[in-house]
Amino acid sequence: PGGMHPVMAIAAIALIAVGAGASAALNMWYDADIDAVMSRTQDRPVPSGRVTPDAALTFGLWVSGLSVLSMAVMINYLSAALLAFTIFFYAVIYTMFLKRRTAQNIVIGGAAGALPPVIGWAAAANSVSIEPLIYFAIIFFWTPPHFWALALIKNDDYQAANVPMLPVTSGVKSTLSQIVLYAFVLFGVSLLPYALGFSGLFYASGAALLGSLFLALCIGLALASEKNRNRLAGMTFAYSIFYLFLLFVLLPTDKVMGL
Repeated sequence: PGGMHPVMAIAAIALIAVGAGASAALNMWYDADIDAVMSRTQDRPVPSGRVTPDAALTFGLWVSGLSVLSMAVMINYLSAALLAFTIFFYAVIYTMFLKRRTAQNIVIGGAAGALPPVIGWAAAANSVSIEPLIYFAIIFFWTPPHFWALALIKNDDYQAANVPMLPVTSGVKSTLSQIVLYAFVLFGVSLLPYALGFSGLFYASGAALLGSLFLALCIGLALASEKNRNRLAGMTFAYSIFYLFLLFVLLPTDKVMGL
């Protein structure tokens, strides 16, 4: 929205990324015990012994504080407050409370991962409107099918670590149904920028194509035999990253093209 000096824009994006890294460091400090149990995470810096827990905590807290303070001084207070809330939500609400207590951990906790577009919008406009909330919703509804596809592959890890991911608590069949349900909702939500008039046909066409492929993969995963399930789950997880990246490339490209 509006204009923003390129240096300030780059600084804002960098500070959001630094804040995300800081919250990840705090997550790895707190989760070192279960990370050491799971094959996917046991080589992370803290459980592998390359970084001490105290060093990880100190690093995470200092970098969190510096990223928020820098955002406040260089950009504006609203974006700094949103960045601080995002770090707190991920490191405290998700990591310390939700992750080990509820199978909806990744659903509720996904709000932290969905907030960066809102922070970016606030950095540029010093306000929040409907557009960034739609971008938030896209990432929010994308997160469960994205992560549950991985959770299906790593189900044994989560069982060993006693982490209540959906496949552990509700079983594979229920998880597959939820993946398909969220994929359908995501497909509809991804078209809202066009339906609400702040993107054009270029975005709408690309989003429909990308969403159809993602939906087809999720349905295929749900219908797959047990023998092929992990292979299709891996494909779904990999494509989900590609999907979200391209979707958020389409948005500014559509604006530039003006179609």
